[in-house]
Amino acid sequence: MTPKAVPAIEALASTTPFIAPEALARRAGLSSLLRLGANESPLGPSPAAVEAMQGAVSGSWMYSEPESTDLRAALARYHGIAPENVSVGAGIDDLLALAVRAYLGDGTVALGYGTYPTFLYHVAGYGGRAVTVPYENGRIPLDALAALAREHQTPMVYLANPDNPSGSYASPAELARFMEALPDPTLLILDEAYIDFADDFAPQVTIDPRVIRMRTFSKIYGMAGARIAYALAAPEVVSTFQKIRQHFGINRLAQIGALAALGDRAFFEQVRRETARGREAYRELGERLGCATIPSSTNFVCFDIGTRTRAEAMVEELLARGVFIRKPGLPPLDRYVRVTVAAPQDHPRFAATFAQALAAIDAKEDVLV
Repeated sequence: MTPKAVPAIEALASTTPFIAPEALARRAGLSSLLRLGANESPLGPSPAAVEAMQGAVSGSWMYSEPESTDLRAALARYHGIAPENVSVGAGIDDLLALAVRAYLGDGTVALGYGTYPTFLYHVAGYGGRAVTVPYENGRIPLDALAALAREHQTPMVYLANPDNPSGSYASPAELARFMEALPDPTLLILDEAYIDFADDFAPQVTIDPRVIRMRTFSKIYGMAGARIAYALAAPEVVSTFQKIRQHFGINRLAQIGALAALGDRAFFEQVRRETARGREAYRELGERLGCATIPSSTNFVCFDIGTRTRAEAMVEELLARGVFIRKPGLPPLDRYVRVTVAAPQDHPRFAATFAQALAAIDAKEDVLV
């Protein structure tokens, strides 16, 4: 007989959270795509990080340093905290799995309906359950989310801030009010993958025992393929992660590259400026084409295409023209498409292709009418 998974896993539907652009390119018969769907940084990693990783390639015969001592110390200095408040993981997805495994299990978590889907992938995998609130005007309503957590007495709340997929942002003052409204004890998983792009970003953080902040080198640092991120939390949380994490799960070159990237503040600020300019260019493009955009504090922008059907058609029209984007899957955001800010040299191509694809959708609708 073929072995079966344990009942809880056997009962799960077979899912793939994200289809890779490489697979989409093959499906479309293309050798490559303009990659604007995964929120990778088209500006790439810091030259200092590239140089450091290239210089370390010959040492790849060695395992990574399992405690990430140097990187944790540098991150602690950068954020004004202690190394005991830092845990390094293989991307935020790795850290989310640790948090769910350690602090939720088969319990109930409250979150926004349609927010970052990989989190629920881990919740389902560990037997948990979710209760959700819908988006309102492109934002997760924090008052409603806190009320939901109180109603169900959830041990955990998940919030991506800035949000994925909308790009909306809750200010520190809004977050403080939200925390006050949560039941005690509730652990807030604060996914801050895009926090570096927020206008009021500041590196210093205050450690709250009720919060696990998760940050990454995948976005503004341009190291998505290196798979390295970190959590900022109370020492007790870091010690708990230490009990169950993969101690050699961090790529050695990623550790070295992340350390170099963290020290290149000039490149960091350059990426922030270029991204802000790109967001504004997208807003103007949407205004010109009649596609309203959600104000974004990330490296992507959501364009309102009108309906779910039109948004799905837009994804396919752009793919046929060699441009990879994604769209939110659940209402009310399912009428939007989400587009990563392009590199400056690629923006004219994207803008022209976006307009062509939109015109093609309109023409097809005119024929049907």
